[in-house]
Amino acid sequence: MKNKQAELIKQLSDKQLIYNLFITQLILLAAALLLGLFLFPDIASFTALFRIRDINIAVIGLPAGAAVVAFDIIMMKTIPASWQDDGGVNERIFKSLSYPLVPAAALIVAFCEEVLFRGVIQTNIGLVWTSVIFALVHYRYLFKWYLLVNIAGLSFFIGWIYSITGNLMVTITAHFIIDFILGIILKNKQGKA
Repeated sequence: MKNKQAELIKQLSDKQLIYNLFITQLILLAAALLLGLFLFPDIASFTALFRIRDINIAVIGLPAGAAVVAFDIIMMKTIPASWQDDGGVNERIFKSLSYPLVPAAALIVAFCEEVLFRGVIQTNIGLVWTSVIFALVHYRYLFKWYLLVNIAGLSFFIGWIYSITGNLMVTITAHFIIDFILGIILKNKQGKA
């Protein structure tokens, strides 16, 4: 199964890979909206999860995202590259994006994933199961123990932030910072190769 997915990804052009990324995010957002219709009593209880005027966005979201990036950079420099290899998918995606599209892609991914996983799933089934589901959805990480532990731990950390703030804007901010900075690092790394 793992090898079939790797072969399929290799056959995709960079443009097709990016297209699939955005289609996947659209599917996640549609799933969030559909599940939200059934799991929330009304739209107001769902929209209450988004609080734009919350100091925790700056006080918790930004530093949490930066801390995860710092941890990842340290790990990139200390553990074998083979442990971090996701088949080159992330590198291909960010290498293909223009610099203005890197933050756009990071924002779309952060928004769609956080709305579904924290806003809908965690709000209704809890932190642990949400982290398990989040890790399973990141299928290509399932066959590399380090990546699996990393993504499950990241989900748990972001989920914990959501549980203490109750604000999706905080977790969207943290998730965006992580994806944006690591995306720029991957893009620059590829540019030097």
